[in-house]
Amino acid sequence: MTDNLSSASTDGNGRTGARHEVPAPLRDDVRLLGRLLGTVLTESGDPALLDDVEHLRELSIRAYGEHADAALEEAERLVEGFSHERAEQVARAFTVYFHLANLAEEHHRVRVLHDREAELAPSVVDDTLPEAFTQLADEVGHEEALARLQRLEFRPVLTAHPTEARRRAISASIRRLSGLLTERDSLPSGGASLAENERKLLAEIDGMWRTSPIRAAKPSPLDEVRTAMSVFDATLFTVFPTVYRRLDDWLLADKAGHDRPQAAPFVRLGTWIGGDRDGNPNVTAETTRQAAAIAADHALQALERAAQRIGRTLTLDEQGTPASDGLRSLWQKQRQLSEAITAEAAAESPAEPHRAVMLVVARRIAATRLRDADLAYTVPEQLETDLKVVQDSLIAAGAPRAAYGDLQQLVWQVQTFGFHLAELEVRQHSQVHEAALAEIAEHGVHGALSDRTREVLDTYRAIGSIQQRYGVRAARRYIVSFTQKPEHLAAVYQLAELAFEGADDAPVIDAIPLFETFADLEASVEILEASLELPQVQRRLAENGRKVEVMLGYSDSSKDVGPVSATLALHSAQSRIAQWAQRHEINLTLFHGRGGALGRGGGPANRAVLAQPPGSVDGRFKLTEQGEVITARYGDPTIAARHIEQVAAATLLASAPSVERRNAEATARFADVAAALDASSREHFHALVRSEGFPQWFSEVTPLEEVGLLPIGSRPARRGLSVESLEDLRAIPWVFSWSQARINLAGWYGLGTSLKEFGDLERLREAHRDWPLFATLIDNVEMSLAKADERIAERYLALGDRDDLAAKILDELRLTREWVLKISGNEWPLAGRRVLGRAVQLRSPYVDALSLLQLRALRGLRSGAEGQYKDGLQHLLLLTVNGVAAGLQNTG
Repeated sequence: MTDNLSSASTDGNGRTGARHEVPAPLRDDVRLLGRLLGTVLTESGDPALLDDVEHLRELSIRAYGEHADAALEEAERLVEGFSHERAEQVARAFTVYFHLANLAEEHHRVRVLHDREAELAPSVVDDTLPEAFTQLADEVGHEEALARLQRLEFRPVLTAHPTEARRRAISASIRRLSGLLTERDSLPSGGASLAENERKLLAEIDGMWRTSPIRAAKPSPLDEVRTAMSVFDATLFTVFPTVYRRLDDWLLADKAGHDRPQAAPFVRLGTWIGGDRDGNPNVTAETTRQAAAIAADHALQALERAAQRIGRTLTLDEQGTPASDGLRSLWQKQRQLSEAITAEAAAESPAEPHRAVMLVVARRIAATRLRDADLAYTVPEQLETDLKVVQDSLIAAGAPRAAYGDLQQLVWQVQTFGFHLAELEVRQHSQVHEAALAEIAEHGVHGALSDRTREVLDTYRAIGSIQQRYGVRAARRYIVSFTQKPEHLAAVYQLAELAFEGADDAPVIDAIPLFETFADLEASVEILEASLELPQVQRRLAENGRKVEVMLGYSDSSKDVGPVSATLALHSAQSRIAQWAQRHEINLTLFHGRGGALGRGGGPANRAVLAQPPGSVDGRFKLTEQGEVITARYGDPTIAARHIEQVAAATLLASAPSVERRNAEATARFADVAAALDASSREHFHALVRSEGFPQWFSEVTPLEEVGLLPIGSRPARRGLSVESLEDLRAIPWVFSWSQARINLAGWYGLGTSLKEFGDLERLREAHRDWPLFATLIDNVEMSLAKADERIAERYLALGDRDDLAAKILDELRLTREWVLKISGNEWPLAGRRVLGRAVQLRSPYVDALSLLQLRALRGLRSGAEGQYKDGLQHLLLLTVNGVAAGLQNTG
């Protein structure tokens, strides 16, 4: 399977002109991987398979040329003429190709990042912490900037929402292929080593081709926990301290590694995996306990290995590097814990006291993991104290480089991950709590309660046991979905007290409201104000330094009022909540429930941070990292470090006076634009989604029903058994299904009409230039439009018998594209973003091929196929869902 990377193009989205030239190293990687895939297809036993794949690929590319419509129709006829077996094989071939193309692009991105770092000083690379710190210090002074840096917080929260269509086996294969590509870059051209590398690549691609891309069964919540743990093991444990180290090296300059670090660990990892039970009956109290245990086991194993490795390298003899009194005292305490273990460590480390102590520290971490109470650490702070004793002893002995090298890295890891790795957050729907309290009021806590109410009480007991085992940090946040009144927060504390039959024995809980719908966002400040009267909230404010967290839901608000009104409503709510917090001297953290897709708050996180209202960030940023985004942002260590630094830099810079002033002035200056776009877009969005029969029609023209069958997550796709209204439907399949149909409606619908009705193009261009929120909205919509395709969308919309609804959507798509391009000044979507625009252009024909295969399956299913034929069509459709998701990337 070869690649055509630099042909001219004219597409159904109105783009014309030559494709950007692809960098030679990326072009070479894609061609290599495509050629090897072609070899695998040829060797598959059917020599005509590659011919069919190439024929469809060529027609799909020609469909962007001079005779576009004719080529697309010919491609459609070719697909319809495939046997069922051949259609599945072709779908798998294109899916594997996308995995390989994604790998090549990621590998090239890493290559570019390494080259940039080699050429430039950190302080002049865009979107870095040094750059942000320098700008902040220019505005507020060095000392104040340093104080803000010390308070910086970035809290990514991993969630298992089902948008990662790729199997874990495929992900593992991609990681191995990535390693082989990296190896290849360092090999001399020609020769046996290069040939051996190619043989391994070929074997790995062959294995990927032969691996079913669809899981045999839905993953359990604990399977999802283990998937997240694989990312921790591969990157996160080392990447977080790597980012701290790079910052510290810049802050200390020539004193780096010799003076006490100035960088404080600012990343705190959270997770909903195993704790989010809102609408997921598969998450139980026992699941939550096991999820915490699995995470802790990974954290403690990683800490143990690091401590042991450091211990074995601290071969500093006592004569040149004598132990301090503190280290000798620690050694005696270790001897009291275990004479046998300290004797063994002493024998391994003759006259090497620092090494001996560290080897015992490693044994104590192992004992903590194995629950050996005689030797275990009780809390991570005890471990940190021991490490600081070793560190101080080395400093006193004149060995600061040993103190501030790998040992400092371990200190940062303990401070970042503790013994729990990630704070496990629980989420439950407010109605579940209301129902549980009503039951208990009627029957008593020991009475005849329903299984669901008993499970609610058991959840609190699970939180209590996790806190007892791993510390309060391990699990104390309790998210309340659909918080609509202060009583919904009070219920969390009441149920905790009932579960433990008294407030004194209950675990530490912070009830966090989640405002999701437009109405809830509008009422958020009123609800928060009333919550301050709750005695439990008053007690927590007194205990935690007046810290309050508020979560904002991007998904349901967008499904509720459309993407434009949701964006404006979220911005307004943040501003009002920040002002409320300032009035009450509350340290506010806003928690952004963003997904990967543009209809769910997706897009570059650092740009979104810099567009937030004044006071709403204040050095703290928390967001969900969902589904496929986890692998995309954290799967590779170089990309992960870049992402973390970009978001952290934006978080630090967001509270700079110039940034806050710009956002405040722009919000006031363009208030008329916001009001007009809000009213018009919402009215137009509601006119569509509230049309009679729209929910049923939506499930006809997209693969909504079939996406629910895909075993990509433990959580059900809808709240009820059928989609009678959009309220029955979760926001994730709403967005995912529109993206599969190449329409991406959730990311743009209503914007075109509102822009046209506003009409003042110069004013809109001015807003795009000077108003960060509007610029982010327009730029993200432009990306969404680039990944939509009008010609393919028409074919999906024709599956339903509602020409009126189809016409509305296509007219709005054209209108939105027209006005967005007028505002951005681009000839076609993403023309101004060279790298991203090129990548989307090159992918579109290949995604089209999979879309045509998916349409074939959908037409068969919608025509009432039965029996094995229906099963075969469903399987083909699910194969294409995987492929389209891989091709479009940010789909959920």
